[in-house]
Amino acid sequence: MKKNAILLTVVILFSVGPPALAQQGDLSGTYELTYMSRYIWRGFDVYEDNHSAIQPLSLDLNLFDTGLGLKIFWSRAWSAGHENTEEMDVALYYDNDIYEDEVYATNYRLAWGYYGYPDEPRSVRDFQEFLVSLSWPKLCPAGVVPSYTVVAMWPSEGDSTYNENGGLLHIFGIGYDLTVPELTPEISEQVVHLSADLVYNDGVGASYAPGENGSVDHDWSHFVFGASTDFDLGNNLAFCPGLYYQASMDDSVNEHDETWVSLSLKYKF
Repeated sequence: MKKNAILLTVVILFSVGPPALAQQGDLSGTYELTYMSRYIWRGFDVYEDNHSAIQPLSLDLNLFDTGLGLKIFWSRAWSAGHENTEEMDVALYYDNDIYEDEVYATNYRLAWGYYGYPDEPRSVRDFQEFLVSLSWPKLCPAGVVPSYTVVAMWPSEGDSTYNENGGLLHIFGIGYDLTVPELTPEISEQVVHLSADLVYNDGVGASYAPGENGSVDHDWSHFVFGASTDFDLGNNLAFCPGLYYQASMDDSVNEHDETWVSLSLKYKF
């Protein structure tokens, strides 16, 4: 089942690639360096006791304007004591849209990802996921964009410590870009990206569960509000702060509400 899912993902992603490559688009991308006051991932507090994280590598490559993209991500705790949770991920995705001239125009993403932990055996914590993400940019008035994402997750090996950890996540979201008028002649108008996500966890994420039983309920797990913006520093460089608040609804995912900030330097090439 898992091998079939991986094969299907690869077939879908690469079957759309070769014709588009004929357009001879440019290879472009974004490199990002990020500090997070807390590493909250899909509701879970990844590092116990609210430790911060440094993410020295987040590389997102646009593969020649084909819709295909490749992401490489590296994260580790800012402080000592969490060496085994150092994380290195890779994801392959395909973006496109349908019904672009209709009110129900739909943007979509298909993606496969692998989460790796180099300081532990693959059978302990590594896992994979496949997701489908949909959004409707014209459906609502005043620029509000609803979205829905379903994520299927499973351990990378059949004898994984968290072998019963497979399942689904359902993420219902809305987004809105708020334009703030210029405050001074030196500061141009700024776009603030607002978001809100409600998540139903269908039992996945036991490796991050706060309890000792290593299990997660099948329930609505959390609600996240976010606000972020990009300050243009010139030469394709931007400073990107973000502020987030999570209302935690299920103790098997997170026993506390969370507030955190992210500070990023982003370079586009």
